[in-house]
Amino acid sequence: MYIALVLLQTLILPVVSGIVELIVAPSDPIPVFGRWFLFWGVGTRLLVAGASQVVRPQFTVQNILGSPNDGAAQIAQELGFANLSFGVLGIVGFFVPGWDVPAAIAGGLFLGLAGFRHLPKKHPNLKESVATWSDLLIFAVMAVFVVWSLLH
Repeated sequence: MYIALVLLQTLILPVVSGIVELIVAPSDPIPVFGRWFLFWGVGTRLLVAGASQVVRPQFTVQNILGSPNDGAAQIAQELGFANLSFGVLGIVGFFVPGWDVPAAIAGGLFLGLAGFRHLPKKHPNLKESVATWSDLLIFAVMAVFVVWSLLH
């Protein structure tokens, strides 16, 4: 379930949403896909992850990080607060004019730093690998979107 949800939010839904928008109202694909990746990949992904971490931090500790340490639950829950905050910002950035670039910078950087932090780990489990590579995908898309937005 976790892997399917992450793949939906970070790849399938943003691509499908962007294609539909471009069919309905043709325009430049970079801002269209950038905003949809912001909404799905930063907004809904981090909002759902944050809610899960706040309500059941042990899932993150055991299933994503692979740690048996029960004391890490507080840290996972506090990470959930950050994820909730960035998720709300990503959704607001999609709907409120002028908020998309700041939301893409904050959410993209957050996910990029998290993804890069996971890279050196030897033998990550499948869930951690999916989280790592999807974080880096969203980071890359947000970087392109931000640079494009600032140059146009």
